[in-house]
Amino acid sequence: MRALVQRASRARVWVDGKTVGEIRAGLCCLIGVTHDDDHKKAKKLAEKLWHLRVFDDEEGKTNRSAAETNGEVLIVSQFTLYGDTQRGRRPSYTAAASSAQADKLINHLVKELQNLGATVETGTFGAHMKLELVNDGPITLLIEI
Repeated sequence: MRALVQRASRARVWVDGKTVGEIRAGLCCLIGVTHDDDHKKAKKLAEKLWHLRVFDDEEGKTNRSAAETNGEVLIVSQFTLYGDTQRGRRPSYTAAASSAQADKLINHLVKELQNLGATVETGTFGAHMKLELVNDGPITLLIEI
């Protein structure tokens, strides 16, 4: 699994003009799933995201996690994180998992985050989504499990 994680002051995702997920301060996470991903990897990613120390402490150092700051989490499925652009100009998505597998693991990731205590919002799997966010810092990390 891959996650493109951005510390956000706010973020929202909408489909057909309607907001389907919105957070205040927290993490905006674009999630990609590949063929060999499973529930174990989804759980590990949930723990990594929830405890990732990218929020400022009292001294202004990035030393606190979403768990410690009551940060919200926006999860958006993003198969293009597995796009391969090494050959030609059109990305190949053969490394991305099937829709059925990806949907199942994204849902499991969300449940694992909720079990940890996270307030989680999501996009709509498979829909054409628009995403708006204010990247705070900016802080952007690519995590691979």
